[in-house]
Amino acid sequence: LAALGVDWDGPVVRQSDRIDLYDQALSQLDRLGVLYPCFCTRRRIRVEIAQAGQAPHGPAGEAVYPGICRSLDVDERRRRIEAGEPFALRLDVARALELTGPLTWHDVRAGVVRARPDKLGDVVLARKDIPTSYHLAVTVDDARQGVNLVTRGEDLFEATHIHRLLQALLGLRAPRYYHHNLVADANGLRLAKRNQAMTLRLLRQSGRSPDDVWRLLGLPDPAPAVAAG
Repeated sequence: LAALGVDWDGPVVRQSDRIDLYDQALSQLDRLGVLYPCFCTRRRIRVEIAQAGQAPHGPAGEAVYPGICRSLDVDERRRRIEAGEPFALRLDVARALELTGPLTWHDVRAGVVRARPDKLGDVVLARKDIPTSYHLAVTVDDARQGVNLVTRGEDLFEATHIHRLLQALLGLRAPRYYHHNLVADANGLRLAKRNQAMTLRLLRQSGRSPDDVWRLLGLPDPAPAVAAG
């Protein structure tokens, strides 16, 4: 970022230093009764979805978690946790929406958007060995840093439905969002590691200057740009 002339205000935030904040958020959600432990392996979920035949699918075409562990009673949950079974903590989206009622969020390009977190199903918010998920971490971090405009790629547009629900449950102010077009190569393929796309490091090594990079993006050189959150 510094090489491109992009500055930031305040210290760099690392999620590994903020585990206590995510724990507090999970405890708050647990008190609301919207968390449940899920003991399903990925294989079990795939089998259940295959057997269901007409399982609902999310915005990106992936099958939505079918709620296998949602109906487990308290005693069975406790017994399996005490037995040391690995588990994830999932958000009971239907129960959460009963508490919050209808929600909306605002995107600079799309305008007012009705929140539909049910499209993504009961997402994982934490695992026994991983104390937070992307959904939980960014929601808490944006609020704690006072971010009022979240700027990110349009591939994360649908995730915002979940983030809006978490904000309502945790009593956090909802920022505005700007989901921008993804940077693509000359063939229209998004730049991503999975595609072995050109990186900023390779551009620098090939002698490209920061001004060159901004011109490749079709953008003016920042003077200076500021990245927050």
